[in-house]
This record gives sequence, structure tokens and C-alpha cells, in this order.
Amino acid sequence: MLNAEIAAVTDRIIERSKSGRAAYLALIERERDGGARRPTLGCANLAHGYAGTEEDRDTMKAGRAMNIGIITAYNDMLSAHATYYRYPEQIKLWAREAGATAQVAGGVPAMCDGVTQGYAGMELSLFSRDTIALSTAIALSHGMFEGAALLGICDKIVPGLLMGALRFGHMPMILIPGGPMRSGISNKEKARTRELYAEGKATRDELLDSEIAAYHSKGTCTFYGTANSNQMMMEMMGLHMPGAAFINPGTKLRQELTRAAVHRIAQIGWDGDDYRPLGRCIDEKAIVNAAIGLLATGGSTNHLIHLPAIAACAGIIIDWDDFDRLSRVVPLVARVYPNGSADVNQFEDAGGLGYVIRELLSEGLLHRDLMTVAGDDLSAYAVRAVLEQDTLAWRDPGASGDDTILKPAAAPFAAEGGFRILSGNLGRACIKVSAVERDRWTIEAPARVFDDQAAVQAAFKAGELDRDVVVVVRFQGPRANGMPELHKLTPPLGVLQNRGFRVALVTDGRMSGASGKVPCAIHVSPEALGDGPLSKVRDGDVVRVCAVTGQLEALVDAGGWAARTPVPAPPAATGTGRELFSLFRLRANTAEQGGSALLAVMGA
Repeated sequence: MLNAEIAAVTDRIIERSKSGRAAYLALIERERDGGARRPTLGCANLAHGYAGTEEDRDTMKAGRAMNIGIITAYNDMLSAHATYYRYPEQIKLWAREAGATAQVAGGVPAMCDGVTQGYAGMELSLFSRDTIALSTAIALSHGMFEGAALLGICDKIVPGLLMGALRFGHMPMILIPGGPMRSGISNKEKARTRELYAEGKATRDELLDSEIAAYHSKGTCTFYGTANSNQMMMEMMGLHMPGAAFINPGTKLRQELTRAAVHRIAQIGWDGDDYRPLGRCIDEKAIVNAAIGLLATGGSTNHLIHLPAIAACAGIIIDWDDFDRLSRVVPLVARVYPNGSADVNQFEDAGGLGYVIRELLSEGLLHRDLMTVAGDDLSAYAVRAVLEQDTLAWRDPGASGDDTILKPAAAPFAAEGGFRILSGNLGRACIKVSAVERDRWTIEAPARVFDDQAAVQAAFKAGELDRDVVVVVRFQGPRANGMPELHKLTPPLGVLQNRGFRVALVTDGRMSGASGKVPCAIHVSPEALGDGPLSKVRDGDVVRVCAVTGQLEALVDAGGWAARTPVPAPPAATGTGRELFSLFRLRANTAEQGGSALLAVMGA
């Protein structure tokens, strides 16, 4: 039986979303029946669409086979997306095996937060998600396709693909991952070198060699950040082939999972008897399952922005209170770096997502009755994908292969999930506590206020932060500068904590799945720009960050606080293309609503 609180939260979401969901379902029904479709296109239109593909032209012309649109995030500057180089050629072959055809409908940008961390390009990162959604819509707008294969993995790419694809939710679609790179040096060793460099005890060459040893080949980064949390959510929502998330690139098993996905798209089209449109697969229960997966595995805090944005594009409203309530009843069953020492390859070897899903289902902690791309029961995902005599098969994951990485839901690492919502006179914020020692869930210390992370690093190097301190970094929200990740702060804050100081971070920016052992109140809403509460904080104000009581407070007399004049925002930066995104910043909604200009314009 489903846990009563999960049922109550789901019912709350369904009731809150009733009108929006009804309007969305009406939209996709209308698009299926009367939207742009191949049978309705004129001959000249079709000729343009067929001109680029001679081998499949006769099949397309006959009009009896599904044509699958491939949306690809390929580029060879990102290790995760470099894996997609040959996928379109392979997908076309496998589509023919299933009596279908396939064309590359379009490409979407795929930028890397790992490359842009701490630099100007990072201010384009969040809004690249809206750009990806727009690019996906453009690719699918031609009316040439009856299904789609979505090739994307990393931070903004999967949410952006879904946001755009959901506007074509009458079509069946499957997300096809490329898999994580094989393990390099340990995450513990990598983190130690970063901290040594922050202290001036390691050279730049030593740091670069360490980083290259960690990020060394094609595939997704192996730590459990936003990219790998994306893959987890897609399995929890039933949008992958079962067991596809964490199989390494370049393996026979990876290839067979991709082949099976292409065949499956051809089987679930609207002309058959197993129609599974994306807009029906992503419903309120699927969204709740994705949130539960984040909590049970200690996933990325970025998804407290992305999941509401994805949901809104399907007419569903989920807010941070829903995450907070779910976190009280969902146990932490996985420890993967930065919430443990293992990487995602070791997680997969220990049982992976099949184990997690089976355990959560056994305790009534997931919705079982979902329309997934594989069937109508989520237990189809409580498996591991294997090869048996070169043939793809799915088997029970068995017992945990390593109880330092995976534990049963009945005997978890922690009885509650890894997120909390904080509120107070500084606004609302998220905090990820799955890797934070319990004695640091409450930090009360004088504030030191900054307007960018470079200033924090400079103060750290000057020894100005060698004390108990709450570091406040403001004007980092969606409207101020595109809400960059502040991951460069992790090493210096970690060093301060290692020195015995009680340290916390408060910011309207992001920290991503790399949030670790230092308590970080992030995504503060309303943001500082526009006279938000963070614009009133002064150096020396005592700030209380408490994940136990849910407090985010400047301990300042209420009258004096109300009388304070907010400080003005620094001028908007230009260069690196940031000025091109000024419209996105101007129209973005709050982090809790998804941090999206598109959603604000749509009224979602």
C-alpha cells in the first residue's frame, strides 16, 4: 500500500493542478487530432522534408511507417555528449529493423557547468535550459514525426528537452542516455587536492593532473550531481528503457539498450494498440516519483528548480513544501559522492536504480501504477539490464552488493530524505543535508556579505573568514545574473569547516548536486534583486541557518529590519554573450517556480 503522506502530497498536487492539467491534456489531444502532421502537409512541404534522406525516402513517401525525430545534444567538447556522435546513424538502422524511419530533427545546445564554473559563461547556464526547450520545439514543429528519441544527459539538457517535448506531448518519446565514464581517481582524492590547492598547498599543475585523472574520457562525470540525478529521475518516471541510466559508453549492453529504445518507440505510436504519449507518461504520480527518487538517493538540489519547471510544462504544479513533506517520510537508501565515497559506477555495481526502485516499491514509497514507456507497472524498472549470450535481458538486482552504498528501505542510512526547506525573514530556501553532519544542521554566526563568489575567494585567501561565519552571497538569482552555480566556493568553505569553524552559506544562487558537507541555504527566494530580503543583510548581522527547525533568520530587531534600506544591485555584466540573455533575466520567475522566462510568459 502507498504511504499515506505520499498519497496526501500527490492528492494535493492533483487538486492544485486540476485546471492546468486539464488544459494541457486538451492541448495534446487537439495537437494529435489537428496539429501539424505528415498526412496534412502539402506535397512541396513533404518534398523538402524528404530531400535530405534518399535511403528512406520511398518508405516515408508510402506514409505507413513511423518517422522518429532525433533531437540530439551531441558535441565533442562535453564528455557526456561526445558519446552521441554515431547515435543518429545507429538509430536509423535500428528504426528500419522495426519497420520505421528516423531523421535528425534538430540539435540543441549543451553547455557544461563543469567548464564554466566560476566564469562569465556560467551566467548563461540556467537559461540554456529555456534555449534547449525552444530548440526542441523548433525541431519538432515541422510536423514530420510520429515519435521522438531525445538524446541528452547533463544538467540543463534533460529538463530543457522535456520542457520543449511536452508541448508535443501527443507523441511517444524515450530519453536515451549515453552512460557514465569509467571511474578515475577517487572522489575523496579529487576533493582533497582541491582543498589543498585552495590552501596554497598544491600547485596548479598538480590540481590539473588530479582533475584530468577524474574527468578522463567520454561519458557522464561519475559523481552524483545534476547530470546523474537526471538519469535517476528518468528511470523513476519510466522514460528510459529499464536499467539504462548508468551503463558505460562503448559497451555491447549500452548499444543494446539504445537499440531496444528505438524499437520501443516504434511500438508505442498512436497508430498501434499500445499508445504511450509523453504527455500522459508525465503525470502527477510520475512527478512525485521523481521527487521521491531525489530524496531517497540524495540527488541534486538543482532539481528543486528543474522538476517544478518540467511539471509546469505538463500543467502540473509542485512546490518546495511538497518536497519538504515528502522528505519527512522518504528514507535515504543510497550514499553516492558527495553524500558518500562511492561513484555512480560503484553504485550501479552494488545494485543501482533497480535496487532502489524495488526497495521503495516494497515499502509503499513509490507510485507503482504509472504509464511508462515500458508498461503500466513501475516494477518493470526494479531490475538490472544484463546481456545473456549477447541478448538484452532484465533480472532482479538481488541483495545490495555493498551496504556502504545501498541499504534496504526498511533499514536505511537515514529515516528521512536529504532535503529541507527553510524560511524566515531572509525568505525561503533549500538545504541539502544528506552529507552534512547532524551537529552542523544548525549554524548561528555573524554574516559576511558578498555580491559575487570571486570576492569570497579573495577574502578567504586574505584570512578574513577564519572564524565562525555565515557567508552571504547575493544578487545571484535568475533575474540578477542568471543564477550561476557557486561550486567554486565548496573548497574554501570546506577548508574553513575542517579548521574547526562553524560555517554556512546563504545565497540566492545555486550549488548543484556538488553540495556537500557544508550547510548551504540556497535558491533563496525572493532573490536579492528587486529589494529581496538578502539585500538588507549587513556584515556582522547574526544569521541563523537551522535545518532542524526550518529557520533562515537574520537575528535583527523586527523594527530595525523593516526600516533598513535595501542595497542596490550591481550593474548587469556584459560580455560572453550575457547581454543576449537580458530578456530571459527580465522575465524569469522565481527559483521555486522553476527560474524560467518561458514559464513566466506562458503563465505556467
